[in-house]
Amino acid sequence: METNILLESGTGELEILEFLINSETYAINVIKVKEVLEIKAENITKLPQTHPAIAGVTVSRGKILTLIDLKYVLDKTRNTNDLKKVIVCEFNKLEIAFIIDSVTKIQRIKWEEIVKPDDLTVNSLVIGNIIFKDKIVSMLDYEKIVTDISPNSGINQDRIANVNYKDRADVKIAVADDSQLIRKLLFDTLTKAGFKNIRTFDDGKQVLDYLNNLVNEKADKFDEDIQLLITDIEMPQMDGHTLTRRIKENPILNKLPVIIFSSLITGDLKHKGESVGADAQLSKPEVEDLVDVITKLLNKENI
Repeated sequence: METNILLESGTGELEILEFLINSETYAINVIKVKEVLEIKAENITKLPQTHPAIAGVTVSRGKILTLIDLKYVLDKTRNTNDLKKVIVCEFNKLEIAFIIDSVTKIQRIKWEEIVKPDDLTVNSLVIGNIIFKDKIVSMLDYEKIVTDISPNSGINQDRIANVNYKDRADVKIAVADDSQLIRKLLFDTLTKAGFKNIRTFDDGKQVLDYLNNLVNEKADKFDEDIQLLITDIEMPQMDGHTLTRRIKENPILNKLPVIIFSSLITGDLKHKGESVGADAQLSKPEVEDLVDVITKLLNKENI
């Protein structure tokens, strides 16, 4: 799929692919999408003793793809079409495919047009809604969908267990992620490592407003309140690339170390974070490396 992805320069825009399930419209960030396929049901191999949302596996371009039936994820019914429409995605260093009903279109929007839902509980699968004149389009939490099916694919308790504890209570960290599940897991990871001063945000605009207020109050002493930021990329209101670019363009804030911590850190996409000035980038399965990266960026080998 060839598209002009706008996140590369942190412009605050993105392209979404809209698709239908049970006549309801959903969306996925095109940056996650590798291609859209049609697969015959006869070419899907069912697997024994797997999660019920897994329709089976198929072979595409010489690779085995696991197929997740989004209809089952959303309402516990199954896609019964003989010809399956499939969105092939890459995130968290995995290639995964979602079975949908049909694709409608690709269009460009601004992150600020994505409205956070009222229900931001851990169990919610909707992380944002886009309001158009004739419809509401829901952005799903695809990471949570995959992690619920396969906990080892993202941050999980086994990875957190690998983090060593030290007293790091004097280090003040901000974490920005729109997923309450990821915020909690990150908080648990950092707490287990000995960090006590952790401030969490659920979108980039909240973080930038907080930082700008600190600069207005304390100027270059803002780091008395925050020494490092860990941010996701995909967030309603303001994405992590735009947030990073705004920080690094600010003559006072630009000394703040920024770690982009996202499912979208891949070999093909890492240059996007580099272009906006990120100090480090980690994919979410690399959570056990996070403390070492924080230590290096703060030049505190003893923290």
